[in-house]
Amino acid sequence: MKAFEKNIRKVEPYVPGEQPQHKVIKLNTNENPYPPAPKVEEILRTMNADRLRLYPDPTASVLVDALAKQYQVDPEQIFVGVGSDDVLSLCFLTFFNSKKPILFPDITYSFYKVWAELYRIPYECPKVDETFRIRREDYYRENGGIIFPNPNAPTAIYENLEFVEDILTHNPDVIVIVDEAYIDFAGESAISLIDKYENLIVVQTFSKARSMAGMRIGYAISNKKLIRYLSDVKYSFNSYTMNQTSLLCGVESVRDQEYFEENLRKLKETREWTKQRLTELGFTYTGADANFIFVTHPVYDAKQLFEALKKEGIYVRFWGSERIEQYLRITIGTQDEMKVLVSFLKNYIKKG
Repeated sequence: MKAFEKNIRKVEPYVPGEQPQHKVIKLNTNENPYPPAPKVEEILRTMNADRLRLYPDPTASVLVDALAKQYQVDPEQIFVGVGSDDVLSLCFLTFFNSKKPILFPDITYSFYKVWAELYRIPYECPKVDETFRIRREDYYRENGGIIFPNPNAPTAIYENLEFVEDILTHNPDVIVIVDEAYIDFAGESAISLIDKYENLIVVQTFSKARSMAGMRIGYAISNKKLIRYLSDVKYSFNSYTMNQTSLLCGVESVRDQEYFEENLRKLKETREWTKQRLTELGFTYTGADANFIFVTHPVYDAKQLFEALKKEGIYVRFWGSERIEQYLRITIGTQDEMKVLVSFLKNYIKKG
């Protein structure tokens, strides 16, 4: 090793799901199979390119105001960033500065560990139980902060607000972040608790239910003081995180609530249909409270099934990690895409 390499920050990076550039049935990264709201496309067609000469609004005010109206909070309670990953990473940097370990589940997003190691934050990962549920008692101990997704990923298990409040009441002296990337497919959001608990931050995204993964829009909602701290950190290294096009498209997405709800309805119907068909084929799954299903089969090896699906141009997600090595995560696609998946699985099982 060269002498200068000793002073280089080294981390094991997060590995994103495959993004094939040829046509496949893509059920591996939890994107929405339906297009964004119609007026998003209209913005892309009609936006005056001359606007791109200018820096975007550093406060992202048009989008912040739209979100504030949607959630009935003050604009000062909202922070917008380049996807929820960006927002969450900034939250780690801003709020997790204790010498005590932060806590998050052992089975969850792998980038939590990446950020903790990148920012030199001590962490511990309490094990989820044998049914993959978070044990609330594991979060009663002394810590430097807590983060957990709700619903969790890749398990798709949603915990109700009583669970969230229990974590908050046992941890009044640290920041608690609830990562709600999939909340629109599940149950009630913890946003309803932000005025009750001053240590709560809720993070959401446009990538899933709003069909805008390619635009990279995420946001945090909390009290004004915590949002101000988060903004201060953002401005310390990049004032212009949100580009002009994303801001305008994001506004139109938020405004079209009818289209948003219709897509949710279709996805939930397809999810329930898929769950029933997979159960008939002998698969079992965990919570299924998201736009994906985390499945296993008592007979067929997950890795072999993953490879067989990929060979047929059907991409799902497989990790092979400890405790979940026999599970596949299957994104809910269109009804037609899920019919192709189920048809393949029927034939695969029939062949034995």
